[in-house]
Amino acid sequence: MNVAKSLKKNKLLFLVVLTYSILLIVMPQKAIQSGKNSGYYVLEMMQIMPVIFILTSLIEAWVPRETIMKGFGENSGVKGAVFSFLLGSFSAGPVYAAFPVCKMLLKKGASISNVVIIISTWAVIKVPMLANESKFLGVKFMGIRWILTTISIFIMGYLVSSVVKKEDIRSEDKVERNKDGVLDVKEQYCIGCGLCTKLYPNTFMLVYGKAKVCNEEITPETKDQITNIIQKCPAKAIYFK
Repeated sequence: MNVAKSLKKNKLLFLVVLTYSILLIVMPQKAIQSGKNSGYYVLEMMQIMPVIFILTSLIEAWVPRETIMKGFGENSGVKGAVFSFLLGSFSAGPVYAAFPVCKMLLKKGASISNVVIIISTWAVIKVPMLANESKFLGVKFMGIRWILTTISIFIMGYLVSSVVKKEDIRSEDKVERNKDGVLDVKEQYCIGCGLCTKLYPNTFMLVYGKAKVCNEEITPETKDQITNIIQKCPAKAIYFK
């Protein structure tokens, strides 16, 4: 029964493992090469994502919602679009690092159009990429592509925001509790940012760089606080088991 539940929760992981297993039997050389490629990207993500999670948790805790709304919100206008463009252009790291940052900005009040601009500029016209592009393909090629891509990004931001609303975006804000309602931390997911211990030291503590629950009792008075920290945890490591 537990195995069936685990498979249901990790369907994608199970499918990947199954695919690799079949490939290893049918085409072992391809399987080995695929494993090496996957290992490279997993290692890259392990190096980059903890920094991104810490960054998002710091912004979540220290930057007021009003500041995000003024700079990137629905009423930020041209200023917000320019800020979003600059943020994406001067970013570092692969584009998947932008997703947790943009999710946090959305929760803080950023508009969908500005989030589209951030992700798009991060992906295709950030400064380090332009420097390499001009080196290999020439300044003229880079300049024309930059102009056309920039125009397309702003148009795309407007179109996406017209079709997609915040209600349509996947959200984990609704926290479900089972009958037991025992608070716990998934140690393998915890990145040791310390956000939960700073906000609620009576409930959480850091032990060897990992958050631990020091008080499992949930009262009506603390329920909202616990729900809040579950939503804010950048690694989504806190949960009711």
